[in-house]
Amino acid sequence: MSNSLGAFSSATTRLARPGAVSRAEKQLLNRELSLVEFFRHVLEQAQDQQTPLLERLRFITIFANIVDEFFMIRISGLKEEIDEGWFQPSADGMSADEQLRAIRQKLRPMIAEQVRCLKEDLLPELAAERIEVLPYHSLSETERRDLDHYFARNVFPVLTPLAVDPAHPFPYISGLSLNLGVMVEPHNHFEHQAGNRLEAHFVRLKVPPVLPGLVRVGQVGSKFIFLSDLIAANLGALFPGMSVAAAHAFRVTRDADIEVRDEEADDLLRALQTELRKRRFGAPVRLEVAATMPKEMVEYLTSSLGVDDDDVYWIDGPLNILDLAPLCDLNRPDLKYRPVRTTIPAALKERRSVFDAIKRRDALLHHPYTAYSTVTDFIRAAADDPNVLAIKICLYRTGQQSQIAEALVHAGEQGKQVTALIELKARFDEENNIEWAQRLEHAGVHVVYGLLGLKTHCKLTLVVRLEDGALKRYVHIATGNYNPTASTTYTDLGLLTADEEMGADATEFFNYLTGYSGQQEYRRLFVSPVNLREKLTALIERETAHAQAGQPARIIAKLNRLADAAIIQSLYEASEAGVAIDLIVRGICMLRPGVPGLSENIRVRSIVGRFLEHSRIFYFRNDGQEEVFIGSPDWMFRNLNRRVEVVCPISDPALAKYLKDEVLDAYLRDNVNARELRPDGSYARVRPSANDDPFDSQTYFEGGTIAAV
Repeated sequence: MSNSLGAFSSATTRLARPGAVSRAEKQLLNRELSLVEFFRHVLEQAQDQQTPLLERLRFITIFANIVDEFFMIRISGLKEEIDEGWFQPSADGMSADEQLRAIRQKLRPMIAEQVRCLKEDLLPELAAERIEVLPYHSLSETERRDLDHYFARNVFPVLTPLAVDPAHPFPYISGLSLNLGVMVEPHNHFEHQAGNRLEAHFVRLKVPPVLPGLVRVGQVGSKFIFLSDLIAANLGALFPGMSVAAAHAFRVTRDADIEVRDEEADDLLRALQTELRKRRFGAPVRLEVAATMPKEMVEYLTSSLGVDDDDVYWIDGPLNILDLAPLCDLNRPDLKYRPVRTTIPAALKERRSVFDAIKRRDALLHHPYTAYSTVTDFIRAAADDPNVLAIKICLYRTGQQSQIAEALVHAGEQGKQVTALIELKARFDEENNIEWAQRLEHAGVHVVYGLLGLKTHCKLTLVVRLEDGALKRYVHIATGNYNPTASTTYTDLGLLTADEEMGADATEFFNYLTGYSGQQEYRRLFVSPVNLREKLTALIERETAHAQAGQPARIIAKLNRLADAAIIQSLYEASEAGVAIDLIVRGICMLRPGVPGLSENIRVRSIVGRFLEHSRIFYFRNDGQEEVFIGSPDWMFRNLNRRVEVVCPISDPALAKYLKDEVLDAYLRDNVNARELRPDGSYARVRPSANDDPFDSQTYFEGGTIAAV
């Protein structure tokens, strides 16, 4: 649909009646503010005393990281709209400037609370557990002497002070680097000898990112100091003969959104490598400064960097919170979540050969509760099996270390027909994907980069095997990336199947990706941008028709994000017809639930807990002929129109029942990790009532419910 917002506006006008909101923008929540609410949920996990201490620290670092990315991508985009004079309002009717003001109003208190939580709660509680991050001045004389030796040997040679004067212009400040601002001037006796007054100069000192941001104090124990604090304590060694004022930390966030126009790039790989080099030179969008920094220095930095006063964030604590991440990996199981008990689906346990098992019946994988070895073993078995002739796979985020990619290299070296579609434009994973693409090509793998103008986001593998003189196809379709490391922290679903129609669809789908196939129809798969929007809309409208006919109608959808105006309008119409709709949306949700005359039959909740909810499940009651689907897309315009996505039906009745009655029902029962969305865009934490026991959906799945399916 080329103009989903326009269609939404006209449709909502038709719905208008007394008591109903008639303007489209009043029926949608703001995309950016909704995402900021998700940030709040992550921060609340760090504040929650029920969360193990080192996991609370991990949530603090996650919060810091996602806020950084928000500034690099979303804030930079809003600023670009203002700079280019683009006055098109957002879907909810806000201008870019209004959105920036509203975002600041929400984010500033959250960032202040993040720092307060770290300083007043987490660091003191860690110290009580003998994990200490201390200031330099609080250390013993022996400890300071040892650290000064470390500084002289390992840090001093790497440092490069950059002074600013008429001969030395203000230096370039790389994005997210931690820096110290220092004012230096000659001692009085140098001024006297020179016969004139020499002015103080600003010096920028970059904390070397090649060195650990935390330095261990002593040889044993868990006592640390920030590298930046150690440098600040040894400034005299850098500026002999000079008077040095206190050092003040600052950090710049830059626009990191990469735009590569496929149609203008003769070589997409080379074009992306060029853009990655440009990323570090993006326009500054935020300046963080230590609360102790003098106002004059702040004004100097804002002027030199070209940022507005509104873009300055005063931080009364560490600016380098991500440097604390290594503490989360300390060997302190008493301060962490207990390890997940993983299982293997019964279907895969019953047969020695993974292919025999899949041929007998479909296998549903529910990560992290299902061991991710089920996926890597499937790929390895295909790489090793002499009867496997071809492997085709879509890789979106591979990670630095990838067992899947290693298996594909092995398969290519074995002479198999291996095709890997690697999405080079997976944001912040571009460099990893480029490196793997080049390595796979060297192993003889056919590497392709997807379709012109589209980002390939689906997760799909096709294995073609020769059995009794005929070809048999095996398919793995998933909601999550082929990244075993991420599988330990993300909840995802996967399906292993030998279904003939699914295999035929997968074959034609890869022809669509690698050749010039104009495939428009598939037997079982829903494919974006070919037919996914049309199919999803039809499923929602079918439930609407059932409700209008007086039949019970129900929709349950679990997503990461809901931001497509046309889909939201279809859900509003379904609600008005009487369809009971439950949406489990982790992050962005632009739909306003519970509005009389518009969405009173829609409930929205977000689950944020130990694991990052990433699976997508769609359930439709269909007048008793229930249908359940899983796949890679969220319900956003980009997923339905500008990305290659795949959704598949779950045909096995036992697997479909598990997804509805166990998985979706557990998320709807959760009263530990759940928050319910209010019509105004705020969330209310769900708590057990006096008669209810706490129910944590993520813990519930560890009971091995998938193992018996």
